[in-house]
Amino acid sequence: MDDAVGRHDLTDAAWAVVEALLPVAGCGRPARNLRRQVDGIRHRVRAGCPWRDVPERYGP
Repeated sequence: MDDAVGRHDLTDAAWAVVEALLPVAGCGRPARNLRRQVDGIRHRVRAGCPWRDVPERYGP
């Protein structure tokens, strides 16, 4: 998987703020790379595209 960062992905400083707001313990399977998933969700909302059109760099 490509680890390239998109121009609209969260910066390290922005991620530190967001990460502090996320719950510590959750139910279900833990995320492999939560930051990449959050960036993928943000991409989908920003672009208004269906989930199947979200770039693969954000994970399955």
